[in-house]
Amino acid sequence: MLQIQGAKLVVSNGLPTNDNIMKTILVGIDFSKNAEHALKYALLYANQLNADIHLAWVDNTSSDESVIDTIAGDIRIEKRSYLNQLVEKYEPQLKTGKIKLLLKKGKVYQELAKAARQIEADLICAGTHGVSGYEQYWIGSNAYRIVTQAPCPVITIRSDYEFSGQIKKILLPLDSSLETKQKLPFAAEIAKKFGAHIHLLEVYNTPIKVIRRRIDKIGQEAVTCLKEKEVDFVLEKLESTNVTSSILEYSNQNDIDLITIMTDQGITTANKFLGPYSQQLINNALIPVLSLRAKEYL
Repeated sequence: MLQIQGAKLVVSNGLPTNDNIMKTILVGIDFSKNAEHALKYALLYANQLNADIHLAWVDNTSSDESVIDTIAGDIRIEKRSYLNQLVEKYEPQLKTGKIKLLLKKGKVYQELAKAARQIEADLICAGTHGVSGYEQYWIGSNAYRIVTQAPCPVITIRSDYEFSGQIKKILLPLDSSLETKQKLPFAAEIAKKFGAHIHLLEVYNTPIKVIRRRIDKIGQEAVTCLKEKEVDFVLEKLESTNVTSSILEYSNQNDIDLITIMTDQGITTANKFLGPYSQQLINNALIPVLSLRAKEYL
């Protein structure tokens, strides 16, 4: 049996199931347009899932708290005021639920992970690819650290991504790893809530028949899973020499709204969408990426 904190996944007979409705979404706020954009995107999910939103601001300054710093104190007061303004602005847009505040101090990605555990978050929304000011804390490796440290699934979204009020197409790339199936229940739940169509994409980047047959088998298990869950889907196959580029190109050609991938490196049985591949997708995808951390099979 395999359990994943936050996503509440249980593996039985090789395929995971999901017995939990997502109720808590965590959004990291760093006072950038990028972060506020992530909050707007989180509202889309909260309204479909009837979830609460927790806004987490992490004070990452290293000033000596024993020294009275009037400027630093005034800045903190101003930031807290800004957080209250965000609540006043966006909470009326929630159909149900509330927007709550969390104030932390330390390293951004570490404190967000701690906050997620504290509130038992089911999902984190984080902005990516900021360019200046506080946005620097959400670009590149830092966003990836949030993904790899978080105890629950994370959606990363670019500030220039324009989204509508619906998620219509979700892409699930399938590789030869056991962990690739862990995406299914979480993505299926989102698909059912939005009435979305799932694209199962078997990606082959090797001529080795054993691996290709394993990918085919996982694809058929995914098909069975989605049929049982009564989720609309299509299964396609793709030959590729560059996995990341092929996934991004497929997403563009098929108007995909959300890419779902697994992350982590070292504890898993394959590395096709892990490590550098997941980081490349998170950094280069123009559309949101939903990342789930893989757990070791016992």
